[in-house]
Formats: sequence, C-alpha cells, structure tokens
Amino acid sequence: MREVSSQVIVDTVARLCMEANYYLGDDVIKAFEQGLQKEESPTGKDILNQLLKNAQIAKNENIPICQDCGFAVVFLDLGTDACVKGNIIEAVNEGVRKGYTEGYLRKSIVSDPIRGKNTGDNTPAIIHTTFIPGDKIKITVAPKGGGSENMSEVRMGKPADGIEGVKTFVIDRVLRSSANPCPPIVVGVGIGGTFEYVAFLAKKALLRNVGERHPDPFYADVEKELLQSINNLGIGPMGLGGRITALDVFIETHPRHIASFPVAVNINCHVARHKSAVI
Repeated sequence: MREVSSQVIVDTVARLCMEANYYLGDDVIKAFEQGLQKEESPTGKDILNQLLKNAQIAKNENIPICQDCGFAVVFLDLGTDACVKGNIIEAVNEGVRKGYTEGYLRKSIVSDPIRGKNTGDNTPAIIHTTFIPGDKIKITVAPKGGGSENMSEVRMGKPADGIEGVKTFVIDRVLRSSANPCPPIVVGVGIGGTFEYVAFLAKKALLRNVGERHPDPFYADVEKELLQSINNLGIGPMGLGGRITALDVFIETHPRHIASFPVAVNINCHVARHKSAVI
C-alpha cells in the first residue's frame, strides 16, 4: 500500500485550478486555428482570432481566460493500492480554496441554492470518484462555467427512439442554446445508465481532447455526423453566424434498463478547460 500525503492532494488541486483557468489546452487552440481555415463568415473569423489572442494573453500573464472561473468539478481516479493520509474530500476542497484564493480566480459558489450567500472561496467542489487498479491517483480539475452549464439537459426517452432520437435531441438542444453557451462549443453526450448517471456521462465526455474519437467505430461515426450537423446550423462563433458552431462532439455510454433510454447533453463553452495530474 502506497501512502500519499493529503497536503500533496491540496497542492495539486490548487495548481490544477489555476492552470485550468489560465492555460487553454493545445487541442482547443489547434481547433480554433483549424476553424479559421473553415469559417466563411468574416465576423466568425474575427471572433476566432480574438479567442486566440485572448488565450495567448491569459497564458502569458497568468490571468483567467474567462471572467467566469467556474464551478470546480474534480474527477478523482483512486488507485486501490493508494492510501491518502487524511480526509481526501477535505483535501480537495482545501485545494480548491487555495487555488481560487491565491490564483485570484472569481468565486461563484453560493452556500444555499435558494437563500444564496457566496462561500467566498469557490467551495465546495463537485467531486466524482472512481476506483482504479494500482497505487496512483489521477486528479482532473474541470472548471465549469454557468452559461454553458445552463444550456444542458437530460431527457428520459423511449428505447424505440434509438440513435436517431439521440441525434434529434442533441441537435435540438444546441439549436435552442444558440449564442447562450458562447460558441464555438464542445458538446458532451451521455447515453444509457440511469437518470443521474447519464448526466455524469455527458460531463465526463467533456474531458476528452478535441479530435479524440470514441473507441467504438459506431459511436465515432455518430460523433462526426453530429459535429457536421451542428456546424450546418449556422449559429457560428458567439452566435453571430458562421460555420464553426462546435469544435467537437463526444459521446459516453453505459448499459441501461430495458425500459429506459436516458440521454443527456452537457455543453461546454469555447473555454473547454480541464487539467490533470497523476500522483
């Protein structure tokens, strides 16, 4: 059994909170650059150039890419042969507290959903834990902005809806979202499981790098078809028209009950933030 100090968890989470908000992934930068080659709208091209410039300024000056520094969503892959000395949940939240305070990141979490009152340090985090073989711990911090999160949806369909029903739902959700999630967007799609688990699948899908296809050729083809259909909607960068409405579409699946057909869409804005570390 390998022991891991809780302080290592704190420091790693704090660093990832800052890095995720400062440094946009190379995959997203590349997608912006490729989008410039495909975009037909002069306004769309101008916006993509501005997004590239904004990302470069954030990286150079260690400042947030967006004023919405997000809800701290943390994915923990815990090795079954790793033992954390101390409370790992408290360590993660202390890391978020440290990262959002020392990194001068906007605090957006209120302690009560109805009565409000900002917690002042962006805690508590949303923590998803998965157990994996081995003695390593993988931590992924994925700050999630409110504007894009608000455009997400779960639908409990009928098994007879099939894959065509999934496609219709995803495209309709993007169309109804329009400019609200700050396109070009990344679309996470969950299929299967249960009411609560399908939303997790859609969120987890957003951790993939732009251009990374589903390992199952069937779903890989659906991802590519959905991306093309979404980019044919004409919403364009920031909703001002054009070809580049989405940078990518990712699907995650899980076995389902014979009577249920859960589908979820979780939309990410163009600031598709997530950073990982293995300790």
